[in-house]
Amino acid sequence: MTDKHTDYELEAVPANARRGFWTLLAVMLGFTFFSASMWAGGTLGEGLSLARFALVVLCGNLVLGGYAALLAFMASRTGLSTHLISRYAFGSRGSWLPSALLGGTQVGWFGVGVVMFALPVQVATGIDTLWLIIAGGVLMTATAYLGFKALAVLSLVAVPAIFVLGNLSVGMAVNEAGGLAALAAIQPENSLTLAVALSTCIGSFISGATLTPDFVRFAKSPTIGVSTTLIAFFLGNSLMFTFGAVGALVYSESDISQVMFAQGLIIPAVLVLGLNIWTTNDNALYAASLGFSNITGWPKHWIVLINGIVGTVFALWLYNNFVGWLSFLSSALPPIGAILIADYFLVARGRYAALGQAAFETVNWVAVGAWAAGFAAANLLPGIPPLNAIVTALVIHVIASYALGRADTRATATH
Repeated sequence: MTDKHTDYELEAVPANARRGFWTLLAVMLGFTFFSASMWAGGTLGEGLSLARFALVVLCGNLVLGGYAALLAFMASRTGLSTHLISRYAFGSRGSWLPSALLGGTQVGWFGVGVVMFALPVQVATGIDTLWLIIAGGVLMTATAYLGFKALAVLSLVAVPAIFVLGNLSVGMAVNEAGGLAALAAIQPENSLTLAVALSTCIGSFISGATLTPDFVRFAKSPTIGVSTTLIAFFLGNSLMFTFGAVGALVYSESDISQVMFAQGLIIPAVLVLGLNIWTTNDNALYAASLGFSNITGWPKHWIVLINGIVGTVFALWLYNNFVGWLSFLSSALPPIGAILIADYFLVARGRYAALGQAAFETVNWVAVGAWAAGFAAANLLPGIPPLNAIVTALVIHVIASYALGRADTRATATH
């Protein structure tokens, strides 16, 4: 009998646990309502004209959406998380590399998010920051502990609230600026190049996009998985960039909650801030725990508690130090998703044996080497680092797999 706490962390999601379009869309929109995307939007808004901003956001989300949609197709076909899919490409123990990188990243973001919630609320309410950190950590850990069902319920409440209140605030900001024409007429003092702007846009959420399978594995069909992912990235992520850009141009502040504070919308600001960070943080903790469950074999719900405690206890330290790792993460994480995509579509040709029937290598050094090459390309080659990482890792994994005769042996069964 299946344990009531299970979220199928070590197995495929069965047909009777799969979800429909609207539930998946709510979860994916909550996932893409990400504060770091607002920061990125603020940077873009201050360095680009409105027309170039729209072009960069469209192109950046085209890359992010396409990358995430391919992963979404894999997840909805197999019912597997990012970490279990990694076993096919990296090997049973080789998959610990992506699980550790992705899991550690998400625990870090959880701690950062708890403080991002606590500090503005402390200013607005006067409640001690420490108590707000504890309360935020407990609540966000609770929904991750309860699993996908709790993520879905929270997202169904949070997404409409953030959408309505955020757009209300942006409308007020545009009116204060003198209308869209006045906003469009603003020229940046320090222009960004298109390469830097695209790198900022793509890099802001490429780590999150890599974790798409952790949520889309619950989709009833690949059509639902892919469509909800594309809508979430084009709508949700674009909204976050727009919120950040308008706030930066009008109020010199990219966080929509801070903009709302400046507009005197104190209660809506606290509501939007709390819901926005909550939907991101419980998803981050949920995904991190799936990764560490893959490494340890422990049930996800116990790892959620451990990760939640660690993220909450070290929240202030993570807030002050973790963001410095973002350049590393934008180089280290994109090759993982590229290798998963290359392995499934181009090496195994869309045919993975069922999880319980697959014979995994312990470590697939081809995948590990392709990851290292992608990481190096992001740091050493000119251009857009996340794209360099994706293209290099994908090409090397495919070429090396075929050169070593692995492709024919990998495509052994339909799934």
